[in-house]
Amino acid sequence: MLFAEAILSIVMEIASLFGLAMTRSDYNTPMNKTPFSLAPEYRDYVWGGARLRPEIVPTAEAWIIYAGNRISSGPYAGRVLAELAEDFGTDLLGTRAIARTGNRFPVLVKILDCAQWLSLQVHPNDEQAKKLEGEGFFGKTEAWHVLESEPNAKLIVGIKPNIAAETLTDSIRSGTILDKVESLEVKAGDTLFLSPGTIHALGPGLLIYEIQQTSDLTYRVYDWGRPETGKRKLHIEKALAVSNSNVTTSVLHAPQVNDGDVKTLAQCEYFKLETIFAEKKTIDLDTLGESFHGLTVIEGQIQVSAGATLPGTARQGKCAPHATSSRRFFGSAGERETFILNKFETLLIPAICGAYQISPLTKSRVLKASV
Repeated sequence: MLFAEAILSIVMEIASLFGLAMTRSDYNTPMNKTPFSLAPEYRDYVWGGARLRPEIVPTAEAWIIYAGNRISSGPYAGRVLAELAEDFGTDLLGTRAIARTGNRFPVLVKILDCAQWLSLQVHPNDEQAKKLEGEGFFGKTEAWHVLESEPNAKLIVGIKPNIAAETLTDSIRSGTILDKVESLEVKAGDTLFLSPGTIHALGPGLLIYEIQQTSDLTYRVYDWGRPETGKRKLHIEKALAVSNSNVTTSVLHAPQVNDGDVKTLAQCEYFKLETIFAEKKTIDLDTLGESFHGLTVIEGQIQVSAGATLPGTARQGKCAPHATSSRRFFGSAGERETFILNKFETLLIPAICGAYQISPLTKSRVLKASV
């Protein structure tokens, strides 16, 4: 498979010299089934903290699964995820993703370190995004899972009951919206699903896992007195166009889980977020060719095994230079591959991979993103 991949890459490079744009799909070349890690991209917004990159403060966000990530392990190391989605389509993304967003990678997953209040903001739905921004833009439906929470940490979700639309409009324009919004205290393990049109903000003391549509359209409503800059503006008119005072958000508290359980935290037409708890049991999972699976460890350490289940003595292999600290192993008697993932490390399972296993090396919790 690796030799064929190398030959095909050479053929594509030669074709490009003659002005021919070719992808692997032109040759019906299947994707290598190997799971792979992604190099996170970071955003240094003003509200960020020190938990994501202690050496660079503030660091606000780590984009851990998104189209622009560079692959850091496996046969496609060095390439960008969006390129693989374009080249391999269903093999990487799965049939459900292709049906909704074509060869565009369908989700964006982040970890947010909130040391200050984020702006009060709102996101459009698909129809509004197309109307306000143009063709090719998607709305932003999202879900939050609280990873860490300091005592009394709060967030804002939605508008208080019985606030008329006209009153909401006046308060947005005048910058007096804070007394109209709902604030909630949350703790680690809580999950919230946010529909487009929900005015919201994350507060200080929170570390958040966020999954959303493949969009980062954000309309700021209020920014806590921070000065407007070219990169940080308010979007009052667009916010008014998409805000919905009638949408509500409830908190799903951490579900009761037993060893080996896989439970859904949030699900909609755009994504599915599940929690996996493993203490001693090995858990069998399968993409069924329907969707990629993005695994992020949020507690403990796990071993992920994919490919043939032939017996063999594992040997340690070398990671790509920009890989996470996950170690990679190869079975000597077949194509079985095993990856070790530590806290906050992520592994992407291509849809073509099919069946795989998660084995806990310590008591572990994992978040699984899919569509």
